[in-house]
Amino acid sequence: MAVTVNRQFCKGCSICIVFCPKQVLELDEVGKVYVKAAEKCISCGLCELRCPDFAIYVNGKGGN
Repeated sequence: MAVTVNRQFCKGCSICIVFCPKQVLELDEVGKVYVKAAEKCISCGLCELRCPDFAIYVNGKGGN
């Protein structure tokens, strides 16, 4: 998986979801982000860049 979410840091602001070009992330029933479709991730890093709480880390950043 290219995207890792630290749910303890996530406040559920949804910024990462809005900026993800491949709709990889989603909010769960408690309002925390989770990786819904890891296979779609292109490792662009937009979610990590925009997260105000440093709750997301992207492995193998490079974009496609």
